[in-house]
Amino acid sequence: MILVLALSLGLFWGQGVEWTEMLVIPALAFVMVLSTIGVEGSLFRTPSRWLKPAGVGIFMNYVVLGGLIIVLSMFLPLKDSFRTGYIILAAVPPAVGVIPFTSILDGDVEYSLIGCIVCYFAAFLLIPLMFSTFLGLSLDVQSSLFTTLTQVVLIPLILSRVLRYINVAKRIEPVRGLLTNWSFFLIIYTVIAVNREAVTSDPLSLLPAAALTITTSYLLGYIIERIGQMYEIDRKRIISLVLLGTSKNAGFGAGLALSLFGKQTAIPITVQTVIMLSYIIFLNLRKNTEPSQ
Repeated sequence: MILVLALSLGLFWGQGVEWTEMLVIPALAFVMVLSTIGVEGSLFRTPSRWLKPAGVGIFMNYVVLGGLIIVLSMFLPLKDSFRTGYIILAAVPPAVGVIPFTSILDGDVEYSLIGCIVCYFAAFLLIPLMFSTFLGLSLDVQSSLFTTLTQVVLIPLILSRVLRYINVAKRIEPVRGLLTNWSFFLIIYTVIAVNREAVTSDPLSLLPAAALTITTSYLLGYIIERIGQMYEIDRKRIISLVLLGTSKNAGFGAGLALSLFGKQTAIPITVQTVIMLSYIIFLNLRKNTEPSQ
C-alpha cells in the first residue's frame, strides 16, 4: 500500500520534489543496509554456497534481462534519451526489493540474496563497462559513477556487517520492514514526481517504453516460469529466478540518470517502476489465490 501511495502521490501531486531528489542516493544506501543486515556472517564464510546462485544471478539479471532490455531498446522507436535510460536500467543490478519480495512470495530467500549480492559486486565492473561501451562516458563521469556505487553498494554492505557485530541488527529487525517500505516510498515518489509532467502530458509517447517493460516483466517472467516447470525446478527456486530475471533497481537507475544524464533519461525508468510494481502485486495476488503447495 505504501508503494501504491508513493506512485499515486507522484503522479497526481508531485510537489516538493527538489529536496527529495537529494535524498534518493542516501535512501538507496539505507535500503541496502536494511536488506543485508539480516545476512548471517556464516554465509560469507562458506564460498561453496555462493557458486551456483552467484552464476545464476548474474546470468538471469545481466545476460537474460539486461541483454533483452538492450536489444529491445535498439529496435523499438524510442527517443535517444529513453534509449539512454534503458541502457542505464540494463546496467544496474537487481532491485534490493528482490530479497523481501522473495520472502513474501515464498521463494528461496538465500538463493535470491546471494544472487543479488554478487550482482551488486559485479556492478562495479559491469556498469562502467556497459556505460563506456554503449554511452561512451568520459573519465569524469566514470569517476562520479564509481563514487555513487561506493555510496550505494560498498559502504552499506560494510555498515551492515558492523551493525550485526555490535548487535544493533536485532533492535532494528522489528521495524526493518517499515523502514524499508518508507525508504522505497521516498525513492518511488521522487522518480515518479520528477517526470510527472512528461508522463501525464503525453502518455502516448510512453507506449513503446511500456511495451518494452511489459515484455521484460510479465512475458519474460512467464517464460522463465514455464522453463523452470519444464525442467522440474523447485517452485521456491523458480520464484527466485523470476524475480532475478525480471527486476532491476529502478531507484538506483533513476539516481544515476538524474545525477549523470538529466531527468529525461529517467522517464523510461519511471515507466519501469510503475509496471514492475503492478507485476509484483500481480504475483502476490496470484500466490494468495493458489492452493497451498
